[in-house]
Amino acid sequence: MAALNRLQKIASHLDPPKTVKFKVAVLGAAGGIGQPLSMLLKMSPYISELSLYDVANTPGVAADISHMSTGARVKGYLGPAQLPAALTACQLVIIPAGVPRKPGMTRDDLFNINAGIVRGLVEAVATHCPSAWVAIISNPVNSTVPIAAEVLKKAGVFQPGRLFGVTTLDVVRAEAFVAELVGADPRDVSVPVVGGHAGITILPLLSQSRPPLPASMPLEQRKALMARIQDAGTEVVQAKAGAGSATLSMAYAAARFADSCLRAMSGEGPVTEYAYVAATAASSSVVPAGLPYFSSPLRLGRGGVEEVLPLGPLDALEAENLAAMKDELLGSIRKGVEFAAKGPAAAPAK
Repeated sequence: MAALNRLQKIASHLDPPKTVKFKVAVLGAAGGIGQPLSMLLKMSPYISELSLYDVANTPGVAADISHMSTGARVKGYLGPAQLPAALTACQLVIIPAGVPRKPGMTRDDLFNINAGIVRGLVEAVATHCPSAWVAIISNPVNSTVPIAAEVLKKAGVFQPGRLFGVTTLDVVRAEAFVAELVGADPRDVSVPVVGGHAGITILPLLSQSRPPLPASMPLEQRKALMARIQDAGTEVVQAKAGAGSATLSMAYAAARFADSCLRAMSGEGPVTEYAYVAATAASSSVVPAGLPYFSSPLRLGRGGVEEVLPLGPLDALEAENLAAMKDELLGSIRKGVEFAAKGPAAAPAK
């Protein structure tokens, strides 16, 4: 209770009067990720209005969260007819909408449903808040981000520095797991995680961990730690035994990423963050060759990505994993681009 009281004071009573505030939308706000994410965002001192959208149950979620005594105003929007109002004037749009992963499912199994959901929502973003930063959580992120990019390109509003796949969960898992091993507070641990956001495409750069892993740590133990970070989503799905996927930790990670975005947008930069973004001419020297999307360390500023930062030196195990992931990551990207190119299915004849 004391910790919650401190959070509340930080979020409202101690809110600096000159803090720049923004309208933020959560699309999929009534879902397993959307609800705890919306609660955490309600505590942000950077948000003036929290716009909660879903196709069911949004009025109840909005009413519940609006009773929190923090500064952000909350409005709930229900169904496609209210989506334009939910998005108008938004500066940051976070999309956790979609179906969750269940036991036995891979992120790829989610594709057919979630791809269509993301395409429709991003089409609305392109129309109603085309300059907004867009953070995609809906899996499989390796494919849904390219879908979103193609939709924005088609609308003529694509800004590669303002479209992100949220991979922060991989980073916070790495921090938590390394902290367990070295006996540190996770808040004092830093572990770069790059690549993609599924299985072997998740590449923790354990050699760059701070504090460092023990020099005596056997190679097999390092491999096991890397595999645990890569398969942590499955660990949660199995532990919940059919009752859901990683919703609470994902909400925490997404709120952390949103905070980084809002701090950068407000001018409290530069802010360093990791996210899955489109490669550009400016980043060609630091993103692995041939990969049009890659999760990299970024420097964020008021306008979005200011610089894609170098990965730093990789050890032999990391270099081997980077080479092994490329085909799978390219296949997921291609799948997203091809889906977007097909366009929506034709309406059935009446």
